[in-house]
Formats: sequence, C-alpha cells, structure tokens
Amino acid sequence: MKKTILTVLLAATVAGSVLTPAGFAQAQEYGRYRDWNDGPPRRHHHHNGGAIAGGVAAGLIGGLIGGAIVNGGGGGYGYVAPPPPPPRCWTESRPVQNEYDDGWHYERMRVCD
Repeated sequence: MKKTILTVLLAATVAGSVLTPAGFAQAQEYGRYRDWNDGPPRRHHHHNGGAIAGGVAAGLIGGLIGGAIVNGGGGGYGYVAPPPPPPRCWTESRPVQNEYDDGWHYERMRVCD
C-alpha cells in the first residue's frame, strides 16, 4: 500500500512539473537608456514575495500530509513491547491449620513465582 501511494504522489509531482507553463524571459530595460552619471539602474519589483511564500508553504504542508499518508498516520511508537510472560505456577501439598480443633491437615494449593 505504501509503494502504491508513493508512486501516485511521485507521478502527480512529475506530471505537475511537466505541465506547468514556463514564463518568457524579458531582456529589455524599462525607461530610457542610462548614462554613467545617472546612478544605479532602477529595479522594477513586482511584489512576487507572496507567491513565493505561498509556494513554499504549500510544499511544506503537502510534504507533511504526504509523509503522514506514506507512514500510515498511526502516530504511535514503532516498537511495541510484547506482554510479559505469565507467571510459573504449580500445585503443592501444604499444611493448613484446622479452624475447629486447632489441628493441622494438608491441602493442595496453587503456588506461583
């Protein structure tokens, strides 16, 4: 079951990366041509930080969910100790005091370690 789920997740990841359209590179300078004395070139920021943070967060959450699915989501410990062995028991004849005449007699009793 683990291998099947892992294969499906891997196939979905590869298919998503293959089918994602690539953007076009634009190698043009915005504005007029610059001279030496004009100072540093102006940078045009498109405020893509939110999209990058969203992609990182989606990858992190997807990784956590995928890892929980692959590991079974049990959330317990990997090793469970076996129960202790039952105690060793046997029967013995032991002396027991009589309740009526303060005498003694033998009864078979179960004795355990």
